[in-house]
Amino acid sequence: MTALDFLDTNVLVYAYDGSHPEKQKVARELLRKGVTLKLVISTQVLAEFAATLLHKISVPAKADTVLRALDAMAPFRLIVPDGELILRAVEAQASYGIHFYDGMIVAAAERAGCQRIWSEDLNAGQVYFGATVENPFR
Repeated sequence: MTALDFLDTNVLVYAYDGSHPEKQKVARELLRKGVTLKLVISTQVLAEFAATLLHKISVPAKADTVLRALDAMAPFRLIVPDGELILRAVEAQASYGIHFYDGMIVAAAERAGCQRIWSEDLNAGQVYFGATVENPFR
C-alpha cells in the first residue's frame, strides 16, 4: 500500500504564489509527485488556500485562476471535518500545544491514515498522532 501524505495550506499556496520562486519550485515538484504519494487535503486547507490566493499574497489571484487551481486538486483525497474531527483537534491542541487550526490539520491527517504531513508551519520531525511532519522547503 502506498503511503498517504497530507498537504498543509502553505505548500499549496507556494505552488501558486510566484513571489517565492525557490519555494514555488519545491511545492510544484511535490504536487507533481502527488500521483504516487497519494496526497490528502481537507476542506480547511482548500478554504485557506482560496482565501490566501484571493486576498493575502502580494499579487492577489483572479477568481478564475483560483477555480482552476481548486479543480486541479480534485484528484486529492478530501477530508471533511465533522464534530469528531473538531474534538480531536482540541485534543491535539491540548496534547501538543499547537494552535487549534493546526490541530485540525493534524486530526484530518490522522483520520486519513497519513504517515506524513508536509508543512512549513508545524515542527519538522515532530510526530502528531502517528504522522511525521516534514518541511519540504528545508
